[in-house]
Amino acid sequence: MSKQSRNPSPNSPTTPAPATSGRSPTATGRSAPATATGRSATASGRSAAAPRSPLQRYRGAIIGVVAAVAVIGGGAFLFLGATSPAYACSTELVPAAAASPAASPAPDATPRLGQVTRDLGRAHVETGSRVTYEFCPPTSGAHYNGEPDGPIPTRFYSTKDQTQPQGWVHNLEHGQMTVLYRCPEGCDDSAQAALQALQPQLPASPLCAFPASESVVVTRFDDLPTPYAALVWGRVLFLESLDVAAIATFSGQSADRGPEPECQNAVPGASPSAAPSATPAP
Repeated sequence: MSKQSRNPSPNSPTTPAPATSGRSPTATGRSAPATATGRSATASGRSAAAPRSPLQRYRGAIIGVVAAVAVIGGGAFLFLGATSPAYACSTELVPAAAASPAASPAPDATPRLGQVTRDLGRAHVETGSRVTYEFCPPTSGAHYNGEPDGPIPTRFYSTKDQTQPQGWVHNLEHGQMTVLYRCPEGCDDSAQAALQALQPQLPASPLCAFPASESVVVTRFDDLPTPYAALVWGRVLFLESLDVAAIATFSGQSADRGPEPECQNAVPGASPSAAPSATPAP
């Protein structure tokens, strides 16, 4: 073969070269078709974590609700603690006439007003302690020891005031009298005015001759079987109305007889003397 046939001329047609464009299969900087987007399975910046549970999604809301319930519950507890009474009654006394007709005195006997109640003791308890009385209204029993919590000042207590039996039971222990009223009967304006005017209408105490302003407490107590009641240590007079004469007689017959009287003339359990008292005869 001639040299000319082996070396074609520049003008003769040639076979095209393979279409490699001078680049390797990865020269474009892109990976194989499986990762042709240039991102790996996690290259988007998001992990492949499992979906969050409802507890995780609503955790903030749940914590807020729990906190709100705790605040409301705590407030309710404090409110109830501040407004609920610090005493309890196992039973309520029944007026003697209703309990037994035979309790009435004989026609020829000198009637002594009120009915005798069982002695519940006279233990001292710390101020603020809750006491459960066997019956209400209590005419004896555990009580606070330390003025002004017990005994309490001898005055009229309106519906805006609050007293506890643990306070005025100590007054009874000293021989004083407590007059109780309940709502609604004793809480309207006219009843409150009559109760406030009660002390000046009562005589001095029968043995110690203390004026009623120094020996009588008038206060609200709703655990009563009747609208009103007068109490001394170990005895109670239930009243359907505010009977001033009956209360005065009851005081003359039974006041100044507590286990810790406040004057030498008042011997515990002694019968009142008629001399120092202006109390009308029964």
